[in-house]
Amino acid sequence: MRSIAVSLILCGLLWAQAAPQPDNSRGATDNGNSTTGARRDPVTVPAGTKIPLSLKQAISTKTTREGDPVYAETAFPVTLNGRLAIPAGTYVQGVITHIKRAGRIKGRAEVLMHFTTLIFPNGYTVMMPGAVENVPGAEKQKIKGEEGTIQQEGQTGEKVGTVASTAATGALVGGLSQGGKGAAIGSGIGGAAGLAIAMLTRGNDVHMDAGTSVEMTMQRPLDLDESRVHAPAR
Repeated sequence: MRSIAVSLILCGLLWAQAAPQPDNSRGATDNGNSTTGARRDPVTVPAGTKIPLSLKQAISTKTTREGDPVYAETAFPVTLNGRLAIPAGTYVQGVITHIKRAGRIKGRAEVLMHFTTLIFPNGYTVMMPGAVENVPGAEKQKIKGEEGTIQQEGQTGEKVGTVASTAATGALVGGLSQGGKGAAIGSGIGGAAGLAIAMLTRGNDVHMDAGTSVEMTMQRPLDLDESRVHAPAR
C-alpha cells in the first residue's frame, strides 16, 4: 500500500509539471493594459493649422474656369505632439469656386479655390475643408477676405503711364511737324489715344505657375487614423 501511495504522488508531480502554464503576458493585452495592444486615439489636426503646399498645375484667370480641379501637394510634413500627422508629398485636391477677370476700366482679377481632399502616399484618402491663407510664392497677388480670395494688385499707375507716354509721343510728333501749336494739338491727340488704349486694355490676370507656394489653412478639426497614415502602400 505504501508503494502505491508513493507512485500516485510521483504521478501527480509529473502531471503538474507537464500541464501548460497560463501566459500572464497575454493577460495584460487582453485586459487592455498592454501598450502594444491598446488602441491609440486618432490624430486630430486642429482648425487653423497652416500647411504649406506646392501647386502641381498653373492657374490663371485667363484660362481657368469655375469648377476646374486644383492639384497640389504638401511641401513639408505636419507633426503634432511628436506624432507625424501629414507627411510631405501628400496630395491635396481642390476646386476653383470663383474666377473673375480684371475689367477694362476697373475691377481686379480674382481667384477663389477650396481644398477638399487629402490623399496620402499609401492611398489613404480623407475629405477635409481647406482654404488659401497666403500665396508667398506668387507675385503681385494678395489675399482678400476671410474665404481666401486671391486678388491681383491694381495697375492704375501703369494705365496712367500709358496715357502720359502716348501724350508725350503725340506732342513730340506735333512739335516736329508744326511747331509749338502743333505740339499742343499733338499732345491732346496723343493723350486721347493713350486714354483709349488704357480703357480697351484689361487689367493684369492672376497667374500662378506650377510649383507656386500656397499656404492652406484647415477650416475645421480633422481626425486622422494614425494606423492608416503610416500603413504601407498597397
